[in-house]
Amino acid sequence: MSHDWVFDVLSDLLAYANQNDLPRLAVRVAEAISEARQELALLDGPDEPPQSPPPSGRHMH
Repeated sequence: MSHDWVFDVLSDLLAYANQNDLPRLAVRVAEAISEARQELALLDGPDEPPQSPPPSGRHMH
């Protein structure tokens, strides 16, 4: 199952925090993105092919 959707949600929240002068929230969301990447890397394990890397963030238009 792809976990890309959760990175989309977190990236949107990070963009919102940055655009609305919420620096503490932005830091915590960035930490959550990092933690999610680490946990998902552990789930992949050494014998499974790695999933495509999650997006690092999206830009709001």
